[in-house]
Amino acid sequence: MYKRTLITSALPYANGPVHIGHLAGVYVPADIYARYLRLKGEEVMFIGGSDEHGVPITIKARNEGVTPQDIVDRYHKIIKDSFEELGISFDIYGRTTSKTHHKTASDFFRTLYDKGEFIEKTSEQLYDEEAGEFLADRYVVGTCPHCGKDGAYGDQCEACGTSLSPSDLINPKSKLSGSTPVLKETSHWYLPLDKWEPKLREWILENHKEWRPNVYGQCKSWLDLGLQPRAVSRDLKWGIPVPVEGAEGKVLYVWFDAPIGYISNTIDATPDWEKWWKDPESRMIHFIGKDNIVFHCIVFPSMLMAHGGYNLPDNVPANEFLNLEDDKISTSRNWAVWLHEYLRELPGKQDVLRYVLTANAPETKDNNFTWKDFQARNNNELVAILGNFINRATVLIHKYYGGMIPAAGDLSESDKSMMEEVRESIRSLSNNLDNFKFREGLKDAMNVARIGNKYLADNEPWKLIKTDPVRTATILNLSIQICANLAVIFEPFMPFMAARLAEQLRLKELKWDMAGSFDLVADGIEIGSPELLFEKIDDSVVEFQINKLEDAKKKNILDEWKPAQVKETVEFPTFEKMDIRVGKVLECERIPKADKLLKFKIDDGMGGRTIVSGIAKFYNPEELVGKEVCFIANFAPRKLKGVESQGMILSAEDADGRLVVISPSGPVKPGSSVG
Repeated sequence: MYKRTLITSALPYANGPVHIGHLAGVYVPADIYARYLRLKGEEVMFIGGSDEHGVPITIKARNEGVTPQDIVDRYHKIIKDSFEELGISFDIYGRTTSKTHHKTASDFFRTLYDKGEFIEKTSEQLYDEEAGEFLADRYVVGTCPHCGKDGAYGDQCEACGTSLSPSDLINPKSKLSGSTPVLKETSHWYLPLDKWEPKLREWILENHKEWRPNVYGQCKSWLDLGLQPRAVSRDLKWGIPVPVEGAEGKVLYVWFDAPIGYISNTIDATPDWEKWWKDPESRMIHFIGKDNIVFHCIVFPSMLMAHGGYNLPDNVPANEFLNLEDDKISTSRNWAVWLHEYLRELPGKQDVLRYVLTANAPETKDNNFTWKDFQARNNNELVAILGNFINRATVLIHKYYGGMIPAAGDLSESDKSMMEEVRESIRSLSNNLDNFKFREGLKDAMNVARIGNKYLADNEPWKLIKTDPVRTATILNLSIQICANLAVIFEPFMPFMAARLAEQLRLKELKWDMAGSFDLVADGIEIGSPELLFEKIDDSVVEFQINKLEDAKKKNILDEWKPAQVKETVEFPTFEKMDIRVGKVLECERIPKADKLLKFKIDDGMGGRTIVSGIAKFYNPEELVGKEVCFIANFAPRKLKGVESQGMILSAEDADGRLVVISPSGPVKPGSSVG
């Protein structure tokens, strides 16, 4: 049995803000668990922090013309402040550029180095001769050998998601200079993961079969393939220098550096840090996304075993990925809901986001966030079920008893049945939270509100008050006790709502062992005035967010657009056969039962003509009347939807697929030739 729990959450890269994928995968479930254990009175340390080294940060800095320190300072503050505003209850939120971390990581490396736990290997890596630097994977771009898309990185193609190495790329180029890199020898230190494979097999495959299937399965797959030595240093200028002689220009590889941040942040949090990391009666839980499973279950434990004296993680409840509006979240494409923007654009709705992300948590498979579902869950669940019950109960107490809690009389069988239902839901909730099933736990908590609504509806105290005031007092007393239970059990999920409700009910503190009791609010206490804990979200709010995403998608299309390849060469006389002229639009109308077609009456300077054009999706007919357009005058007539078209209006296809009519830049006489 453990005495205390150390909870860690994956360190977000400080090269940008955090988005809802990060929240659903790591930070909201970690916070729910930390809050739950604190409510139970357990000793908990919840560690977070920014990962401030690594190539993504140097790329961001180079693109903006600033230093890597400028980048991490900016985003560390944004991330830290956003977490705090969302109610993520870290005991410390540190950073890997701190002095403590530099010393801790350097000492950790040096201990392994002095123990002979590393092997040194020389290999060929891509080198930019113009820039004079070895290239990290992300500094190499080229064509993906799998999907053929340009712009794939040396570690992954973001278009198809395939993992790559720089040598896989077709026509690789350096992001530093644009030149073609060459292979050059370099030496690095490696941690021989294969040395620790037998212990890892025993520890995971035999002793931790209770881990989530995605975690256990991924670990087994890695172990079955056979572990290989993994480099712990890189040729970079940004990072923690390798603390040995002859390592000039080399830094600790970020995957080695970052998890040590859990240790250094604990050191900054408490002088008694070793009890959290080395006492056998302490346990450690890593909350991560599935892309970090190998680092937290294979690599970091190997580091800890190689060092000696540290506990290994007791559980690693990794989540799958959260998609956004049926598309993969992508920071590079700005296809994301950024936390700091959400907090600014939907003020006071922290609990709504926490609720929706938990209700939709990708615990067993990838899941999807949509703004319509966000709105529906708020309006149909938080407002109509949870908020509705609490509001009805408190309003009736004020209406009939001036806000004073009436004493309960004798309990009926239906009262006792209701109370047992509440307790059963709370038992299920506790079991689910103990086993990291937060989505199911949230359903249990909401079920208590559903029980409350049904209890009021079945007993109708607003009618009973006229004939049986004693029974009415019992019903409303028990209803308020349900409200108090809701304050307790929702605190891990929605702490802001729970705090407001606790204050309204005059609860001085919330403890988990209060849950299931029906004497939490004493008789005769005057509760606060009723208030709406949730409000409906209008369509306009959702439409704004959806339009914002659509604008991002359009911008991505424009940014990624490239001209089509030039067609095969033709001789000039061929072009001369085309009779391109300028005409003025006299009339324009849609053709019935033809969504794409517009019928034009054109003044061509020669008596006029009719032309049919497939641009109805991009123009309203009235906006084209009076406009001068270019058209091909010597095409053979052809019938379209029964209308004879005597030419073709010229248009250009823009990057976003729009057809734009080609017009002269100034007034031109109808019939003028273009050449």
